[in-house]
Amino acid sequence: MTGYGKGEAASKNQTIIAEIKSLNSKNLDITTHIPSALMDKDLTLRQMVASQVLRGKVDLTITVKSSSSMPNAEGSMLNVQCSMLNAPALSSYVSQIKSASQELGISEPQDWWSVLCRMPGVMQTEAAKTETTDEEWEAVSKAVSDALHSLTAFRRQEGEAVQKKFEEKIHNIAALLKEVEQYETQRTDKIRQQIIDRLDSLKIDYSNNRLEEEMIYYIEKLDVNEEKQRLTNHLKYFCDTMAQPEPQGKKLGFIAQEIGREINTLGSKSNHAEMQKIVVRMKDELEQIKEQVLNVL
Repeated sequence: MTGYGKGEAASKNQTIIAEIKSLNSKNLDITTHIPSALMDKDLTLRQMVASQVLRGKVDLTITVKSSSSMPNAEGSMLNVQCSMLNAPALSSYVSQIKSASQELGISEPQDWWSVLCRMPGVMQTEAAKTETTDEEWEAVSKAVSDALHSLTAFRRQEGEAVQKKFEEKIHNIAALLKEVEQYETQRTDKIRQQIIDRLDSLKIDYSNNRLEEEMIYYIEKLDVNEEKQRLTNHLKYFCDTMAQPEPQGKKLGFIAQEIGREINTLGSKSNHAEMQKIVVRMKDELEQIKEQVLNVL
């Protein structure tokens, strides 16, 4: 779900820049950072993002750069509340101060600006622009659309890399599962011999038929064929799910949990050092899958 996209569009004397960043999240969480002139379009912008992004924590930032020699040119979204000098008021204050100086015999100020800037009404504020023109909105829409397209391309590229990683890890787990087979016969013979040795050490008379019955019961409890079959099915189901065109991130997470359960059961039943080592390696491969599956839609 992580990704980054950027789009630009020109409108009159300004350039609209849209940037979209996406991080992992269970649900869709959109945050916008836009000029005040676009506040009435905030819901529309969120809908544009939601139509392309299904999950993730998404940050949409729109900035405006002026391409005019006048940074706050007429009709630009860059117009914000700003203070400007009131020239008529300045002229009036200068005249009044000079007149008062002559009448009262007081010298004129050495630093005119420090005096004048403290006078009321010298600075006047322009009203901020609160809405966009059709041309500006068209440019904004294009910039956001381009950014979304770039984000989608970025995430698709990342997704292909993650898919290859998944396929590699699933293949490794399947290969490790096949290694278990060579130790199953050894494990049965070892368990049988351990029980017989234990009985002999205790010097207990026992019936061979009864021993065989108990051995069959005990070994059946440690049989892992069922776990192997289920694990093989889960691995295949994981690959089949990856091939689906619709987003399957949550489903892959659930399948990974089931794979983990079968590996854990296999480890608890193994009762064999080499098999337990294989189980540890399988868990390591699965853990890498779990880390990456959080980044899948």
